[in-house]
Amino acid sequence: MRNLKIILPFLAGVILMLILFFSFRSCLNPAEKTEKSDYYILTNQISKMNKMVVLEQNTSSIQKTKMGYKFFGKEVSSNSIITYTKTNAQVSYDLNKMKIDVDSINKKLIITELPEAEIRITPSVEIQSLDDSFFNRISEKDIKNVTQKAKTTAINSIDQNKLRNEGRQQLMENLNTIFVLAKALNYKIEDQTGKLGILKL
Repeated sequence: MRNLKIILPFLAGVILMLILFFSFRSCLNPAEKTEKSDYYILTNQISKMNKMVVLEQNTSSIQKTKMGYKFFGKEVSSNSIITYTKTNAQVSYDLNKMKIDVDSINKKLIITELPEAEIRITPSVEIQSLDDSFFNRISEKDIKNVTQKAKTTAINSIDQNKLRNEGRQQLMENLNTIFVLAKALNYKIEDQTGKLGILKL
């Protein structure tokens, strides 16, 4: 009975010391859970990113192609084809190829690799007018050649370097929007690729 009176206070003291020890330990590391939480939130947000169309440009043009028929060096008949070409150009980035490291201790999102811009140019040609003649008929081969030349002209008329530069600027603006959560969690965005220019993310 006497031993029980000694053991009970001793056990109570040990339990109290353990409670105080774990409480004190958790107070010393208050940010540990938050850092892990931040990391998982940010990595989940990044993993949801996929192909992004950052810029789209539409142009149109009319082209007249004249074809003549000569007899003894003189043109005796001619005909023409008028084509209307609509061209759609897109700049996109496959953000699944973007590599980002999350430094939860120093509160940094580090962009280590950016994908190259993908430029897609799609011309669509319509025949607006056919001026045919009896002596010089327009063949299916002629039409095919004219439409192919119209497509080639449309593709060559697009300034791809300008598109790429404007697309990169738009990508930076879009990344600012995407990383709004990181900024809300007081993370600094660091670009190690050197491709994002002077814009501060």
